[in-house]
Amino acid sequence: MANQDQDDEGKKKPPLVLTIAIVAGLSVAAGGGGWFLGNLLAPPPAEPEVAAAATVTEAGTAEDGGIPRLATEANGIVALEPFTSNLAYPADNLVRMEIALAFNGLPDPVIAEAVHQDIMAYMRTVSLQQIQGPRGFQYLRDDLKERVDLRSEGRVTNIMFRTFVIE
Repeated sequence: MANQDQDDEGKKKPPLVLTIAIVAGLSVAAGGGGWFLGNLLAPPPAEPEVAAAATVTEAGTAEDGGIPRLATEANGIVALEPFTSNLAYPADNLVRMEIALAFNGLPDPVIAEAVHQDIMAYMRTVSLQQIQGPRGFQYLRDDLKERVDLRSEGRVTNIMFRTFVIE
């Protein structure tokens, strides 16, 4: 028995300070390796002077380095002004929408404004129960697509929801 007690004392666990030092050293090594690898793989940041000098042109380039935007009138896409409307029931619920229209050919601002007004009027007739869930949203999308087709006489090929929030 005395032999067993001596063996236990001979196999003492490393002190807490040594364990903390090892963990700290490994953490510093991992952080340094991550920093080095991040600098090696990440592209260099853009110069602020170049980004500030970029402007929007008629062709629809973005302000962030001249990348062309897809949603432009030159591409046949018109982003309608965002609007907020109350629902039919419950009347204290509001819906905020931003919609874009994809035209077949050149966009017509008169048709776009008529569609915008028609969508706002339609949203005042919709109840919250009709548009709840994925199926309700799909029904709303189909209804709006049908109304847009009728209003635009087939000139609008697609309606795209940019934002759709119900409060």
